[in-house]
Amino acid sequence: MLEIIIDRIKNSSHHRITFADYMDLVLYHPEQGYYSSGKVNIGSEGDFFTASSLGSDFGELLAEQFREMSEFLNNSDSFTLVEVGAGTGNLASDILNYLKQKHSNFYDQLNYIIIEESQALIKKQQDKLKGFDKITWTSWQDIPDNSITGCIFSNELIDAFPIHLVTKHNKQLKEIYVTWQDDQLKEKIEEISTTKLSDYFKLIDIDITKDNYPEDYRTEVNLKALGWLKLVSAKLKKGYLLTIDYGYSSAKYYHPQRYQGTLNCYHQHRHHHNPYVNLGQQDITAHVDFTALEKQGNLLGLETVGLTQQGLFLMALGLGDRLAELSNGNYSLPEILNRRDALHQLINPTGLGGFKVLIQSKKIKKNQPLKGLKENM
Repeated sequence: MLEIIIDRIKNSSHHRITFADYMDLVLYHPEQGYYSSGKVNIGSEGDFFTASSLGSDFGELLAEQFREMSEFLNNSDSFTLVEVGAGTGNLASDILNYLKQKHSNFYDQLNYIIIEESQALIKKQQDKLKGFDKITWTSWQDIPDNSITGCIFSNELIDAFPIHLVTKHNKQLKEIYVTWQDDQLKEKIEEISTTKLSDYFKLIDIDITKDNYPEDYRTEVNLKALGWLKLVSAKLKKGYLLTIDYGYSSAKYYHPQRYQGTLNCYHQHRHHHNPYVNLGQQDITAHVDFTALEKQGNLLGLETVGLTQQGLFLMALGLGDRLAELSNGNYSLPEILNRRDALHQLINPTGLGGFKVLIQSKKIKKNQPLKGLKENM
C-alpha cells in the first residue's frame, strides 16, 4: 500500500496528493484498499460494529418503515429498495426475512437492488443472501435515470467517503495535502485544489477564515457526498432517500471549538486519529454534515421529510414494544440480558442511538408523516 501511495505522489504534478486521493487509495484501491480487498471485518471480532451486527431488530424495524413508504406511494405493482453499501449482507437478510414472514404481500411486490463497489464484499453478500431470489447486484451506471420508484437507503456509508482536509492558514482557506518527504508521509499546506471547496462553505453559510476561528483550525469537506446525492436523486423517479450515519448540523460540525475536525480511524475496535498508519488495514471516517445534505438535496428537487436521531426513529417504529416483550416469560434470563443489551445499544444516545436519520423525498405530492419520524414531531 505504501509503495502505491508513494508512486501516486511522485507521479503527481506537484509531488503531492489531496487527502481525498490518499483516503481513496487506502480504503478503495482494488487490491490493497481496506474495503475493496475484503479485509474489512464488521462485528465483535472486527474493527467496528454497525447496528445490523447487533441482531435482526434494526433491519426488521427499517422494514416496517419501508412498508409504510410503499403505502404512501400508492404503487401496487412494485416497490424498489436500493441498498447502497450492503456490508456483509446482514441488513438485507434481516429486512427480507422479516418481510417474507410478516408482510408477504409487500415482499411479493419488492425488488431489492444492492449497489456495492467492493468485489470481495459482493462475494460475502451473495453467500449470505443466496436463499433470496429478490436481489440483484448492479452499478449506478446500469440504472437509468428516473427509473426507481421506492426508497434508496444507506447505513454508515457517507462517513467513509474520501474527504478533503482544509485549514485556516494565514487567515485564508487552504488545503492539507499528503506528500512523501524524509522517507515518511507528511502533510503540506497549499492552495485549495478546487473551487468546489469554497463553494461548499458558501452552500452551508460557514466561513472558517473569520476571526472567531483559531489559526490552523482544521476540518473536513465531503465533496463526494454532494456528488453522490446528485447521482442518486437523478436515479429516483418517485419515492424516498433514507440516510443513516453519525454526524452533525453544519453549525455544530464547523463550530470554532471543533478545531481538529472529526477524522477518526478504527482498528480492532480501537479508535485513534492517525490516518498514516495501518495502511489499508484500518477504517478511516469523518462525521457527516447533514445540513449540506439537506441544502444540496433542496437544490436537486429533494424535499426534507424529517431529520431525527436513530434512537427516536427506532422507538417510533416499535423498539419500545420489543423491550416490553422481554418480560412476557418467553425468554431465559441470559436471552433477556443479551437482547436487552442489544436493543439498548441501538437507542443509546451516546452511541448508535445518537446517529442521525435523514429522510428526503422526490415527487411525493403531500408528505404524510412517516411513522419513524413521529417521535421527533
